[in-house]
Amino acid sequence: MQTLYHIPDRPLGPCVATIGFFDGVHQGHRFLIEQVKEVAAARGLPSALITFPIHPRKVMNPEYPFRLLTTQAEKTALLDETGVDYCFMLDFTRDISHLTAQAFMTHILKERYGVQCLVIGYDHRFGHNRSEGFDSYCSYGEAIGMEVIRAQVYANGEHPVSSSFVRELLLQGKPDCAMHCLGYSYFLNGKVVGGYQLGRTIGFPTANLAVDDPNKLIPADGVYAVYVSVLGRTYKGMLNIGHRPTFDNGNKSIEVNILHFDADIYDQPMRLSFVKYLRPELKFNSVDELVLQMHKDEAAVEALLSEPYKPEK
Repeated sequence: MQTLYHIPDRPLGPCVATIGFFDGVHQGHRFLIEQVKEVAAARGLPSALITFPIHPRKVMNPEYPFRLLTTQAEKTALLDETGVDYCFMLDFTRDISHLTAQAFMTHILKERYGVQCLVIGYDHRFGHNRSEGFDSYCSYGEAIGMEVIRAQVYANGEHPVSSSFVRELLLQGKPDCAMHCLGYSYFLNGKVVGGYQLGRTIGFPTANLAVDDPNKLIPADGVYAVYVSVLGRTYKGMLNIGHRPTFDNGNKSIEVNILHFDADIYDQPMRLSFVKYLRPELKFNSVDELVLQMHKDEAAVEALLSEPYKPEK
């Protein structure tokens, strides 16, 4: 996949494209992209995605507490795996937000990106106030020589797969359900930083993760079974997200006990891949009660992650 971060002065040539933010690059996105590739192959044209480095909602309202499933770098890497030919990163601005759908199709899609055929997600809308729909897009496309096709709906159970739905699942502590929608385990990337070293005093040393991007969604507080990728290898891990109430420490942390592991990994990059929510974070009456529960959690992680690790797609 060739990624372009600037609008070219001249169209690169005719292509088949779709447009969207593609946060998480979930199964619904992948289904849409496969349709783009099929249409492109049938017409002998390259396939293309038009997306945005920053979510349009964040541009229009910087104070909006928007949480991302994927950072720009993570999203680009996932899109690259789809086998699409081009990814155009369009900087969404207030000027672009004021364009009508007709003007956007004419001056951006057609004149700048050379889109000859536009594949529209079944519920996708664009243009000022997103007030127009598929029939209008078809009419505008016909006027400028652009074919417009409505994509088929991705069906996966009772609830349509969307980035919003995946966020809800993660905030409800359901990473296993989110995995079915994403097609891979939800993950956090970051760096190992120093912590309070409380875990070491009770026989469960932990690595504290500082997430790369403050806008990245952190799943619900609690204890999880995770895979930990660090120093070029992947290990089983017991993760806690929360405030360590037994120790009366109010600062929220993301700390993982890596099973069967003993190495200095401060300042090292680390990835946590979520598998299963085990329990909520609890305040125990004593440290001994906490340690007893952690041994139970460790056994649960060992059982859950007994299968060989399968890397994310």
